[in-house]
Amino acid sequence: MALNPDVLFEPGFIGKHKLKNRYIVGPMTRVSSEEDGTPNERVHQYYKRFALGGFSAVITEGIYTDEKYSQAYEYQAGLATDKHREAWKPIVSDVQKHGALFIAQLMHGGAQSQGNYYEDKNIAPSSFQPPRDMVPVYGGSGAFPVAEELSKQGIKNVKQGFVQAAVYAKEAGFDGVELHGANGYLLDEFLSESINKREDEYGGTLENRLRLLTELIQEVRDAVGKDMIVGIRISQLKATNPDYQWPGGEKDAETIFTTLGKTDVDYIHISDMDAVSPGFGDGTMTMSQAAKSFSKKTVIACGSLSDPNQAASVLENGEADFAAIARQALANPDTPNRVRKGMSLDEFDKELIMLPKAYVKDAELAKELVTE
Repeated sequence: MALNPDVLFEPGFIGKHKLKNRYIVGPMTRVSSEEDGTPNERVHQYYKRFALGGFSAVITEGIYTDEKYSQAYEYQAGLATDKHREAWKPIVSDVQKHGALFIAQLMHGGAQSQGNYYEDKNIAPSSFQPPRDMVPVYGGSGAFPVAEELSKQGIKNVKQGFVQAAVYAKEAGFDGVELHGANGYLLDEFLSESINKREDEYGGTLENRLRLLTELIQEVRDAVGKDMIVGIRISQLKATNPDYQWPGGEKDAETIFTTLGKTDVDYIHISDMDAVSPGFGDGTMTMSQAAKSFSKKTVIACGSLSDPNQAASVLENGEADFAAIARQALANPDTPNRVRKGMSLDEFDKELIMLPKAYVKDAELAKELVTE
């Protein structure tokens, strides 16, 4: 591979934290923890190998936040109990020991929950049924149930869950937390006019639909302090509606990212199918470019950036500050070390790697990683 993507290996900052390069592992659903959400040795080795492979930071899979309605998948990892927190501690320590920052993505499944250890019903901003069936590869089948509308007290409970999970993350030693406001899960459901039909201060105008996100950012920041990273992930696409786009296009993007830019988040992480394609129709900005332009925050781009030249171009063009890769990181947990040494990258094989527990069979892979 005749490459010299130097920009990918420049150090950078998120908040007060220095990252050794611009490669970040994006969050990926793994469903490989214990039934009660406790991360185990499989989870430990899974994350450790990304740190060994040269990534500057690793963002976890979506971690559920409470013992009520937040869990989205069976065997999903949690940060909802003291037991969860204690189980994360050695994993966090090991990832950091091998040179990577570790960020916990905090997630509430909302209407897209398809497996919950604690509750049998789903909740959403308004009564809503996702338009597609559950995802078989993550243990679901058939249609989603109709989610019940959250009460005002329910909204407070959701926020309390996120805040407590963020505190647990800090106590476990994580460098930061990322609020999952993308892909059709609960926070994104509040943002979506097609799902959020509320008539109170959390519904109606786009500004009102942003209210839960901005309140939650502030409450999490107040709970964890100024030194811990607080980020948010944003998308247009949803897991059960991948073609969805904001109805106002760039105008909506301007409102959303300008509003987030006024909050205390350290970064905005964009989830997109293709980070280099126009985000709102022909001739428009990319999602990352819009986030950077309107928010003035640090931006992480994610979406089809497995080609190092493409990832470097996003950074060189000033559209983002960091490049997150997901599926390519599953195929090559040592992507940064390989790229830096001019080595080839293995192609992503979804038949093998997208099986949630397939990497368990590759336990010996860590011995074959290209390390620094």
